[in-house]
Amino acid sequence: MRYRLIRRDHASTRAAVIAPLAALVLAMATSAVLFAIIGVAPGAATYALLVEPLADWGSLSEVLLKMGPLLLIAQGLAIGFRARIFNIGAEGQLILGAIFASAIPVYFPTAAGWWIWPAMMVMGALGGALWAAIPAFWRARLNANEILVTLMLSLVATQVLNYLLLGPWKDPAGFNFPQSVMFQWDAMLPVLFPGTRVNISFLFALVATLAAFVYMQRSFQGYQLLVGGLAPRAAGYAGFEESRAIWLSLLIGGAAAGLAGAAEVAGPIGQLQRSVSTGYGYAAIIVAYLGGLHPVGILFSSFLMALLYIGGDSAMVTAGLPVAAVRTVQGLLLVFYLGGLTFIRYCLVAVEPAGKPV
Repeated sequence: MRYRLIRRDHASTRAAVIAPLAALVLAMATSAVLFAIIGVAPGAATYALLVEPLADWGSLSEVLLKMGPLLLIAQGLAIGFRARIFNIGAEGQLILGAIFASAIPVYFPTAAGWWIWPAMMVMGALGGALWAAIPAFWRARLNANEILVTLMLSLVATQVLNYLLLGPWKDPAGFNFPQSVMFQWDAMLPVLFPGTRVNISFLFALVATLAAFVYMQRSFQGYQLLVGGLAPRAAGYAGFEESRAIWLSLLIGGAAAGLAGAAEVAGPIGQLQRSVSTGYGYAAIIVAYLGGLHPVGILFSSFLMALLYIGGDSAMVTAGLPVAAVRTVQGLLLVFYLGGLTFIRYCLVAVEPAGKPV
């Protein structure tokens, strides 16, 4: 007797909502076992991860600060993922966005005026989009695998950043640290909540969520992208151009990641550093899928991922949790969710040797 996965005619909406919640429960249960194995109290670690960041406004504001770039990048990536265009290089696009945005305060350190930080945001989005245009060109023209190209370009982006910070953009008064000069006040994003580090880039992410919902759920162009991903041949017969979907998906994702990079250097960091990203580009992939590639779902999953980021920092101090444990929890979330998603979309059927269902 053999078994085969057969696609369901209709996926259950209720199951689609339950799947991420079940993935969270299973991920935390498995993590608790792993915590116990390495000698960390599971209860204390779980409390530090999920509850402690919500205990006061200061910690919660840090969660919102982390949530902003995750939400922004994930919304951009999800548009491409739904069209079956897999941009895995948001990390590199974020770095290029940070570099493009930093060019203004680096070359014009004494400039002043209200226009500086808006110009930096535009430059950041442009930098990310231009970096994403490289894999878009190769995929549209030569059918190169965008997964490999975007991933490898992230490594190239890291080396470009290293070159600038160890060479022409290195702060001469920075005690030999690989970092740019500190940005002037007008190059910094306005703070959204006084007394916190949360700036208006959080509003950018919320606006991007609304725009993604309207684009994918209410616009004809978004419908074209969705059909092109689900049924490429049908889309071709209907006159939908595959190359157009490729360019749109990658440029939107690149611009979103670049804008997030610009917001980082003009926000909590205040200068260009090698640690401009703490893995946002990769974590946003988990956020996008954990949210079911739906703008509303991504809103909640980005909050959860940000909670794990801040909770992980807290757990390292209060519960003695190693830094790798947070990434383990993130990975388990994705594995369990994708496993559940498989059985939402497919059913396991026993088949005879000839291939017919029993």
